[in-house]
Amino acid sequence: QVQLVESGGGLVQAGGSLRLSCAASGRPFTNYDWGWFRQAPGKEREAVATLRWSGDSTYYADSVLGRCTISRDRDRDNDKTTVYLQMNSLKPEDTAVYYCAGKNTYVTNWSFWGQGTQVTVSS
Repeated sequence: QVQLVESGGGLVQAGGSLRLSCAASGRPFTNYDWGWFRQAPGKEREAVATLRWSGDSTYYADSVLGRCTISRDRDRDNDKTTVYLQMNSLKPEDTAVYYCAGKNTYVTNWSFWGQGTQVTVSS
């Protein structure tokens, strides 16, 4: 059974930093793309950053470009993957629930989602 569990959210002042983690387990996740998405109250969920399975291609939303970095660690022995989102220079508009997602690189839709972690940035 695939599980994605996010952690690392919290309350931080504007200008601060947070590192979100997503522990993925349940399969080898070979050829898996990873992404971080967020949803603020009253807004649609949006992609924040994505990382291609090969590790050589990333996408960042314009709103976080230069402030966020997505990365991944793979533990092949235990079929576990951890995906990180380092967020710096946080702004109040970054306040949202952040979700981790994964999918096989050969499909279009994101197949697996975590439960979300709240990030609140105070001004």
